[in-house]
Amino acid sequence: MGGFATFEVPDRVTGTAADEALGRSMTAAWQRDGIFQVEADARMRARTREALAASRRFFARPLAHKTACVNDTSYSGYIASGEEVTAGEQDASEIFTITPDLPAARGSGGLPCHGPVPWPDDAYRAAMEAYLAGVGGLGERLLRLVALGLGLGPAGIERLAGPTRDGWHHMRVLRFPAASRTTERGIGAHTDYGLLVIAAQDEVGGLFVRPPLAGERRPRNWLPRESTAGFAQDSPGWTYVTPVPGVLTVFPGDILQFLTGGALLSTPHKVRLADRERYTLAYFHEPRFDARVRPLRRGPGDDSGVDGTDEIHYGEHFTRMFMRCYPERATTRRIEAEGLLRRLAAVR
Repeated sequence: MGGFATFEVPDRVTGTAADEALGRSMTAAWQRDGIFQVEADARMRARTREALAASRRFFARPLAHKTACVNDTSYSGYIASGEEVTAGEQDASEIFTITPDLPAARGSGGLPCHGPVPWPDDAYRAAMEAYLAGVGGLGERLLRLVALGLGLGPAGIERLAGPTRDGWHHMRVLRFPAASRTTERGIGAHTDYGLLVIAAQDEVGGLFVRPPLAGERRPRNWLPRESTAGFAQDSPGWTYVTPVPGVLTVFPGDILQFLTGGALLSTPHKVRLADRERYTLAYFHEPRFDARVRPLRRGPGDDSGVDGTDEIHYGEHFTRMFMRCYPERATTRRIEAEGLLRRLAAVR
């Protein structure tokens, strides 16, 4: 299907020989192609259709309505076309970001990014929360399979999947306009900052991924002096992800590269605008905000960082990444004005 390995994910992952074989096939697909795809069941297909339909209705609303869906306590809410910048260039996508929906009181306790989602209406909320519930369960099972595929055993399953229970799972709901005479750029080349990415796209298409290439070193995007923004943007070697009905696209993020010492590389991807508008859902299955993650294994070619004491505090990592992407956003200004990032570092 679409030229990429496509798998059916079982309803339960218990560590059977079949589970181990499936996990090995999945990790091999990532190491070869950078992505794999999974078949969505009938219920997940329905949830995907409903979420994409809700997205189309929201983005069709007047700009004044959309820009009202913003607050300064979380990075949830509307992001206008051009507000997000990759490698110094504006991206064309409109976005509605959904982070954990927390009461405002939680945000006043000193932690950055904690606050409510500024939902546009109840119908939109219901569609997105149903989709999140479905894809969240899938993310849990996929991580268990990945641990088995890497040969980490039962303890490795817990070390990989355990920190994601009640995790900082979130989603970016995206609309891309049609290409114009002046630009075909949707989103510039980058890797995603999190652990595991599960994406749904409509029938229009525009996603390109970069598989691991011999001799090509990937920047360690979690380190302050390294960035994948704009990585290999105009180089050969990109693969088009043909839209296939009823499948979800899955690939590793930066945290998974860090955890596996480079055994699994975060997948660079970019979006080219098509001849008509396009809608996608990008879900991030993540550790808890307060989780501290360390590499699960080390060996030749270790790509995690400097030494064996390396650690990523997920909440600080998430906050810094969003501050970098949205330096002028109200949430970023509030974090800076109240010193919330320093406060977070102090409680690590």
